[in-house]
Amino acid sequence: MTQSSGPQAPHSKSHNTATGFAFTFTGAELVAFGSGALWWPAENLLCVSDLHLGKSMRFARTGGACLPPYQTQATLLKLEADLEATGATTVVCLGDSFDDRRAVGELAEPDRVWITRLQAGRRWIWVEGNHDPGPLDIGGTHRANLSCGALFFHHVAAPERSGEISGHYHPKIHLKTAAGRVSRSCFLHDTARVILPAYGAYTGGLDLGHIIFQTLMGPGTLAILTGKTPRPVPMPR
Repeated sequence: MTQSSGPQAPHSKSHNTATGFAFTFTGAELVAFGSGALWWPAENLLCVSDLHLGKSMRFARTGGACLPPYQTQATLLKLEADLEATGATTVVCLGDSFDDRRAVGELAEPDRVWITRLQAGRRWIWVEGNHDPGPLDIGGTHRANLSCGALFFHHVAAPERSGEISGHYHPKIHLKTAAGRVSRSCFLHDTARVILPAYGAYTGGLDLGHIIFQTLMGPGTLAILTGKTPRPVPMPR
């Protein structure tokens, strides 16, 4: 496991430690997974943001671009793998879990059963997003936000908060490498907040050069790249 300075974060015995970057945030030992999930071992809590389940169905319904039809299945398969690896007993879906309110009702029955099976035996919290405001008829608990210890889980970052875990913006970094220019979704981490990447398949992203990131994130911000070996790089300014 790649790790920032400070004590090593505890982890589940079943977790493959090669897949995460460990860091300390407001006293909590967290792990950023290459999948885009955030793991809090002390609370046995897995947090994911912006699954956008049903995105391909919404695009088909509204005459948008044609996306691969297995977008929901690809996202659930990744989530199932992270849950099996960690043994998480609490799951926080940090908003925009569904691409719109109708997407819940349009879920194929096997996908609805799949979600129900993943929820079984777990505390499952759907935090409201701008795409899916209000309660969802899909089990679990529905909240506007969640406070847990020193951490505050909310969909959209607020400049005045600290200790905040959020999503919404789908941060993505562009890097020049020997093989050419590459694009990678990433976590953002400074002393006040962590912004998660979009977890869902085919969700796109917002470049870190955007004014919103330059305004929200403080000096020394790290961008933690997703992928096979998550690694931190300074956020471009």
